[in-house]
This record gives sequence, C-alpha cells and structure tokens, in this order.
Amino acid sequence: MATGGAAGDAPNASVSLSDQLRSASPEYLILVALAALGFLVLLRALSRFLRGIWCVFLRPGKNLSHYGKWAVVTGCTDGIGRGFALELARKKLSVVLISRNQTKLVELAQEIESKYKVETRVLAVDFTEGGELQSIIDRVEATLSDLDVGILINNVGLSYPHAQYLNELDVMLIGDLIRVNVEVTTRLTRSVIPGMLKKRRGAIVNVGSGAATVLPSDPLYAVYAGTKGFVDQFSRTLAVEYKQWGIDVQCQAPLYVATKMSKIRKSSLTCPSANVYARSALKAIGYESRVTPYWAHAIMWWIVASLPEQVMDTIRLKQNLGIRKKALNKHAQKKIGEKKSS
Repeated sequence: MATGGAAGDAPNASVSLSDQLRSASPEYLILVALAALGFLVLLRALSRFLRGIWCVFLRPGKNLSHYGKWAVVTGCTDGIGRGFALELARKKLSVVLISRNQTKLVELAQEIESKYKVETRVLAVDFTEGGELQSIIDRVEATLSDLDVGILINNVGLSYPHAQYLNELDVMLIGDLIRVNVEVTTRLTRSVIPGMLKKRRGAIVNVGSGAATVLPSDPLYAVYAGTKGFVDQFSRTLAVEYKQWGIDVQCQAPLYVATKMSKIRKSSLTCPSANVYARSALKAIGYESRVTPYWAHAIMWWIVASLPEQVMDTIRLKQNLGIRKKALNKHAQKKIGEKKSS
C-alpha cells in the first residue's frame, strides 16, 4: 500500500508545451522565435551551398546527342562561340557554324572535321548588315531545313567598344545592339522550335550576361545590360512554355571570359579561357533555366547576391568609370599621334 501512497503524493509532472509557452515571458518567446528563424536561414544557406557543390562539381552532364545529331552555333569563329563549337564536336555532334567571316568559318570547319571526324556546315552572315532581318533568317532556315537540329547555341552578341553614358552612345550602335542581342536571338529561336516540337526534344541555350543576371546594375553599359536582361527573361519564360514538349531552354550568364569582346587576353581562375568556359557550359545544358555554369563565376554570383545592391552599384560604377577614362585617354593619345604624323 506504500507504493500507492507514494504515487498519490507525486506531483503532476506532465505539463503541455502550450502551457509552457503560455507561462513563458515575452522575452523568452522572442529568443525562441529568433533562434528558430536563424536555424531556418542557416538550413537554407547550407542547402543552397550543397546544391551548388552538386550542380557545379558533381552533377554529370546530359547526353547531348539525345537531343539530335546537329548543333547550331552562332558567333562561332572567336571566343565563347568557338569554344562551344569545338566542345560540341568533341562530343561527336555535327555542327552548323554561323558567323560573319567566311575564311574563319572554313578554317574552323576544317579543324573540326579533321580533329573530331564529324560533319559541319558553314553559313556566313552579318546580323548587323542593313536591310530586312527576314532575308538573313530565310538563309539560316534554308541551311537547317534538312537537318536534325537538336541544339541551338544563340551566342552571337554585341557590346560597347568601351564604357559610355547613354547620351554618348552612337545611335547606330544602339540599333545594332537591339537587333543582334534581342531580335536575332528571338528569330533564330523561333526558327528551330517547330522541328524540335515535331520530335518532342531539343535544347536552346541563349548566352546572356552577368551584367544583367548577376549584377544589380551595369552603369555605362545600360543598353547592353538591358538587351541581356531581355535574353534572361525571354529564356526563363520559354523554358516554362516548352518544357511540356521536351524542349529545354536556358539562359547562361557568364561573367568575364578571356575573349576578344571582353578585351581580356590572359585567362585566370576567375576569368577562364573560352574552351574551359564552354566545357562547363555544356555540362549545364538541360538543367536550370538560368545558370552561371563556370564554378568560379557561380561563387562570385553568390557573393554578389549576399551584398546590398547599393554597395555593388557603387563598386561597378567606379569600375566602369575607370574603363571609360582609360578609353578616352587612349583615344586622346591616338589623336595626338595622328596630328604629329600629319
């Protein structure tokens, strides 16, 4: 009977969580809420970090030949476009090479056929030339009409000669920037979609820019950044539209790559060569609709996203003002040299 008495004398130890919370002080509840919030933020950051490691370093690239036998690359005789063409050929895809310079196109085609034993076709067109864009698109479509086009790399693009305020920018250049970066990208994408719809597979890569996708602003490159902003949203929207038909649309937004357009000759850890960049870019095809495929650029994107926009705006403006000053000084020195020689 002593046992029963002991049990009867024991206090009621079962207090519900809701009772504990009701009796807790407001300060304690605030601390608990902040701790929970901090844990969730940390968990999200860790999840993003681990996903980034997986996507950039560990995730295997897709079998690109699944999309079709032929890949089309625009702006392919230099820089990133050339890197894309060579890497696609290395993966045994036949390549349609579209660019301005016929001589360079033929040389690249011969290099690809000799090194990788795949077929090529070349088409020399200048997307900035006057006249109706439709006539150029007709030539492109005629070249592709009998081919199993699986991949389109919309790489052709135009930038500024150097950093400039909008009111300093040549009106003709403004038109060319919009024509090449917006109209050509849109029209070429529209040209290949019907064939991809028929076979219910295909991949379209639109080369954007960190100037629009990574940076909050790119002062003194306003029109260029604006056109690449179009490429970003255009690609992400098309990815949703055509996913149901097996067409993967992606905007790839590189930061600096050692190319003629960037005016950077020597590659580095954060500024890869075109071939190194293209290798990373091909591994990303078929996954996210917006990506910065090179690993160092992905880290830099994460850092930029972590900083206040005003800080990045100030840093970028200072950088671009330095580029402008250097270009103006160079132009002034050139004029002085011309006067002395005349």
